[in-house]
Amino acid sequence: MSNIEPLRHDIEFPGMLKKNSRNIRLWHWLNAIVISGSLITVLVNSTILDVRANTSFVKNEVQKSGISISDLQAKSAVHALEDKVWSVHIIFGYLLAALLAYRIISEFLQHRDQKFIKKLKAVYGKSTVLGESKTLMAHERFVKTLYAIFYLLVFTMVITGLTLAFKDDLQLSRNTAGFIKEIHGFCLYPIIGFIIIHIAGVILAESKDEKGIVSDMIHGGAHSPATSKKHQH
Repeated sequence: MSNIEPLRHDIEFPGMLKKNSRNIRLWHWLNAIVISGSLITVLVNSTILDVRANTSFVKNEVQKSGISISDLQAKSAVHALEDKVWSVHIIFGYLLAALLAYRIISEFLQHRDQKFIKKLKAVYGKSTVLGESKTLMAHERFVKTLYAIFYLLVFTMVITGLTLAFKDDLQLSRNTAGFIKEIHGFCLYPIIGFIIIHIAGVILAESKDEKGIVSDMIHGGAHSPATSKKHQH
């Protein structure tokens, strides 16, 4: 698990602690809320409102009131409830798309030492940046690569989700829509995996010698006292 601990030290400025810009912090927490909400809607529809499991339940409950309904009518009622939850899921999807656009725009507006692309290039372009060991460099490469994959997954989920939301306007065939839906659904699992790894890594790092990661993401972090003047912009 040591390979997924976040590093608080700046990879290009070894004496510095990472600083998180206001844009990144805002995006991070809003993104966490939106993705969590989206995952909850999927969980609700796949468990509590599962059509196959709830059709007979709805039919039996209605019959207790002295009203007789068919399996098709009961199934339609469950579908209606499921559609309500999916409508909320779609709203979260639009919000995720807006946050992705915000993240892309903020990447261009970030100061050069906080650009993700620049840091990703830095960890692959230098044999050692921190000047301590190749292990630290390998660790940072792993973390940055993990985040790059996460961004790619979110991008894919947003594009496929928007395509499905406008499938009628795009006049997609059933087979095409079904294929896109499979890709959209598949992205969910590695994103869940990333979330688990991310949280586990933060907890592990906070319990060791990288304390303050969570608070840094709230208030922005701070430079180490000895070198703060060298890194002013």
